[in-house]
Amino acid sequence: MAYARALLKLSGEALMGDQGYGIDPAIVQSIASDVAKVIAGGTQLAIVVGGGNIFRGLKGSAAGMDRATADYVGMLATVMNAITLQDGLERAGVPTRVQTAIGMQEVAEPYIRRKAIRHLEKGRVVVFGAGCGNPFFTTDTTAALRAAEINADVVFKATKVDGVYDKDPAIHADAVKQEHLTYQQVLSGELAVMDSTAIALCKDNNIPIVVFNLFEPGNIGKAVAGEPIGSRINN
Repeated sequence: MAYARALLKLSGEALMGDQGYGIDPAIVQSIASDVAKVIAGGTQLAIVVGGGNIFRGLKGSAAGMDRATADYVGMLATVMNAITLQDGLERAGVPTRVQTAIGMQEVAEPYIRRKAIRHLEKGRVVVFGAGCGNPFFTTDTTAALRAAEINADVVFKATKVDGVYDKDPAIHADAVKQEHLTYQQVLSGELAVMDSTAIALCKDNNIPIVVFNLFEPGNIGKAVAGEPIGSRINN
């Protein structure tokens, strides 16, 4: 079953590749190429991007910054990533609009729900930047919120691993991949998938979450087509 409208959550870290900081243009173009194929197939796609490759609010507050201030800096970092993604997507032939939850009209549109939906209906990708505009909320929560607002059929969480494991596979050789989970299992098991607010939002609005490896070429297309990749979280 192919999804008609999907929301793709990209971490900021995904954009930096092996550099350790910033944005790897090759990664951006690889993502853009996969997204172009998805759009050509008729699926409407929105993207929420994080900012951890540039600045992470929690890290700033842990170093002594005021938490709200640190989160606002992190939101600005997501806008840098969103504009970079827009550039990559449009070079791949995909019309793209960036909408931000913090007004910055010189570089992006303000977030307007009805306008975002209209862009999607016209075959444009909409990249949501600046999180949800409020400190203390993650971009995972923004992804769940925007998915509910635009009536998305699914949230795709694209990561560095090929799904959800019962423990960190980078540390534990005996980690077991969970191909299917309920929202409640994720919430009660404290699995590091998305934060609990994001999971609860998806649960309340019955939006399935699919977690898969971003760096396997063509995986975005496979996920959109409904192929059984990664891990699926639903009721």
